[in-house]
Amino acid sequence: MPKRAEIIGKLSMAAPIFAALGDPVRLGMLARLCKDGPLPTISLQGGADVTRQGLTKHLHVLEDAGLVSSNRVGRDRQWQIRPQQLAAARDYLDRISAQWDLRLERLRAFVENDAD
Repeated sequence: MPKRAEIIGKLSMAAPIFAALGDPVRLGMLARLCKDGPLPTISLQGGADVTRQGLTKHLHVLEDAGLVSSNRVGRDRQWQIRPQQLAAARDYLDRISAQWDLRLERLRAFVENDAD
């Protein structure tokens, strides 16, 4: 069983990822990058009612969380997804799911044994 400090450490590493994904505009931009591959900044607006400055701020939140990276192409930036961070988030969710499955199984066994 992982130690409490290890679990808290992994949670603190995953928190910026989940915070970045908690905004529908950022989630939509990430979905576009997953679907369409690297895109310039303006292409990530995707119908969202966001200014270019707001769009850039959202992209920097995703970048700070390690979910995207960018390269300068002329006067613009080309953004691409960093799948390793999504894999880390999924790994964290899988661990939480396994812990809940174990706890629910223990509860089920307790309730069934208590009923006998």
